[in-house]
Amino acid sequence: MARRRKAPVVSSSAGFVPLQILFSPAARHEPDSELGGPCHLCTASCCRYFALQLDKPRTKQDHDHIRWYLMHEGIVVWVQDGDWYLEVRTACRHLLPDNRCGIYDDRPQICRDYGLPGADPCEYFTDDLEYDVLFENDAEFVAWLEAKKAKRKKAAPKKAPAG
Repeated sequence: MARRRKAPVVSSSAGFVPLQILFSPAARHEPDSELGGPCHLCTASCCRYFALQLDKPRTKQDHDHIRWYLMHEGIVVWVQDGDWYLEVRTACRHLLPDNRCGIYDDRPQICRDYGLPGADPCEYFTDDLEYDVLFENDAEFVAWLEAKKAKRKKAAPKKAPAG
């Protein structure tokens, strides 16, 4: 089982952390090198979506599938370091109103590992999470495809007139 730092229990119906806890000398705002992030400060971003890696789209059908994904509510597609991802923005059914896990002792291993050294970084404590490209709807994706197509067409060598 993943170990976590002991911290004051914060309970709030509004889902916020009182300032006296955020700024107390005992509160640490950076992940521990061995234990990961202080989850009691978190807004549970990692529990409000999941992302699946996609094959890089190469065909017209691949592009049409991505366009179709983006026609659905709560779906985004992004590219990071050349890798494509489908993000499904939906909260975990075990996330409690105070951002704690309702099945903490029985949570999946992916949840136990998240934010620990050597695993995916915790988004709450990471400033450098950036996308190469982010599509939040099908119109953005189509505009990107058209711009990419126009750029390729402009860069293509001109054929010399026959003669």
